[in-house]
Amino acid sequence: MRFVIIGAGRVGLRTARVLREEGHDLTLIERDEAMVRRAQRESFTVVTGDGSRESILEDAGVESADAVGALTSDLNVNFTACMIATHYGCRTVMRIDEAYREEIYRKYADEVDEVVYPERLGAIGAKNALLGGTIRAIADVAPNLQIVELTVTDEAPTNGYTMGELELPADATILAHGKRDRSLEIPSPDESLEIGDRLVVLADFDVLSDVRQLVVGERPTQAAANAGTGGIN
Repeated sequence: MRFVIIGAGRVGLRTARVLREEGHDLTLIERDEAMVRRAQRESFTVVTGDGSRESILEDAGVESADAVGALTSDLNVNFTACMIATHYGCRTVMRIDEAYREEIYRKYADEVDEVVYPERLGAIGAKNALLGGTIRAIADVAPNLQIVELTVTDEAPTNGYTMGELELPADATILAHGKRDRSLEIPSPDESLEIGDRLVVLADFDVLSDVRQLVVGERPTQAAANAGTGGIN
């Protein structure tokens, strides 16, 4: 596939590296000269300029791109670039800052194919690693929803339950289950939960601490602190 990535900062460059490693073709757009030089040192094709300008997007090959990722820290640039890319039939992914309120998210979510806020996921990933790897953020679905992978511990009150016996809060849904060292699968109600099993759960931020208590076995105060406000921070 062919991609145009706007922004060669931390988020854009990391995304570009992953896409290139997977064999995709991509062009970066960046207006900061220092960031342009850094990306070029890594042998990326870079168009220098403002990614919210149609002529710059055309120079980057938006006409033949499958998708455009507007990943700068400037919301206005990102939104404008996505609107232009939509005109060319591209899939659009727009970065927003986690500080934006939910109504701002909803305003833009209807206009693009996907909205991402990598600062939140980056913070989540760092904290999860520090906590020992029993909880791993997979994706933010919306400002109030997150998909997480949780690992059953010996302290989990649900250790030994079958999947059919496991009752999560109303605003949480199990998406997949995997035994230790085995791939994730659709949950089977007769499968028992054992130490090291993984559950992929879609949950509202408000119930994440309850889910963590059930699956990971955290104490209520610890689970609430780790869940934080607005996600697992």
